Amino acid sequence: MAPNSKSALLEEPKFDQPITAVYEEKITKPKVEQPIIWRNVIAISLFHLVALVTPFYCWSRCKYNTIFWGIMIGSLGGFGVTGGVHRLWAHRSYSAKWPLRLILLLCYSIAGQNSVLNWVRDHRVHHKFSETDADPHNSQRGFFFAHVGWLFLRKHPLVIEKGRTVDMSDVMADPLVMFHEKHFIWFKLIMCFIVPTLVPCYFWGEPFFISFLIMNFLRYILALNFTWAVNSAAHIWGNKPFDGRIMPAENRVVSFLALGEGWHNYHHVFPWDYKTAELGLYSANWTTLVIDWFAWMGWAYDLKTVSPAVINARVKRTGDG
Repeated sequence: MAPNSKSALLEEPKFDQPITAVYEEKITKPKVEQPIIWRNVIAISLFHLVALVTPFYCWSRCKYNTIFWGIMIGSLGGFGVTGGVHRLWAHRSYSAKWPLRLILLLCYSIAGQNSVLNWVRDHRVHHKFSETDADPHNSQRGFFFAHVGWLFLRKHPLVIEKGRTVDMSDVMADPLVMFHEKHFIWFKLIMCFIVPTLVPCYFWGEPFFISFLIMNFLRYILALNFTWAVNSAAHIWGNKPFDGRIMPAENRVVSFLALGEGWHNYHHVFPWDYKTAELGLYSANWTTLVIDWFAWMGWAYDLKTVSPAVINARVKRTGDG
């Protein structure tokens, strides 16, 4: 098969995830106490507070180039999340040659989230045990918990227990990922905070303090919330044309903010589709556009999709009408 061609239409994922998103195990063990991680509460709250103040302080002081740079760097970080840790490493919905994997790791570093191994493990558990106590950001516990509250608490014991059962050998076999894992703190520090701050200062003379506020607080917090909205808003609001029995929904606003990740009802029903959506509409799925571009270059290949017949059969069987 040519490197830039799409694979045959698949009807099953290649790793252990429920195909139908009707989850194989509903966990109902007694409630347990999850201690508050005060360090996270204070840090995340302070970052949000400074991010809220930043536009009022910087709007009349910053250069337009800095705003454009913030949008660009935020989009690159977003692609590292959506096209990298999510669609490539967590779901194996396509394959990538090493130059693209390197680009994705650098972009993911810009996002400033957890390490690749932690992100992938949590996400695979989220899909396998969605909306149960083993789901790291269980939306059954409300919008706030699913959005950010889960980061304020120690993980539920079932999240840890089920996380240990997840096969991570495919991700750990990638030498680039393991190099990134070994030097994760430096990648995050340099790509998420130092480089985004210094570029405006060096290239168009933005005062350091202004660049520091915009890049390290406003840009960073907006990008995090766009990602978190997939866990919260896209699990609460929207229609469910593919499976009306589950919480994930189709949310156009989240798709716009998260580069195509808001078609969540489809994604939880067909998690191995590289588009994470039924339709390849680039206007609401920029990640798919970029992956297709890399496929044209030959750097992305084995793009997995779902046949229209399978989709239509599922819509008729379990869709919300």
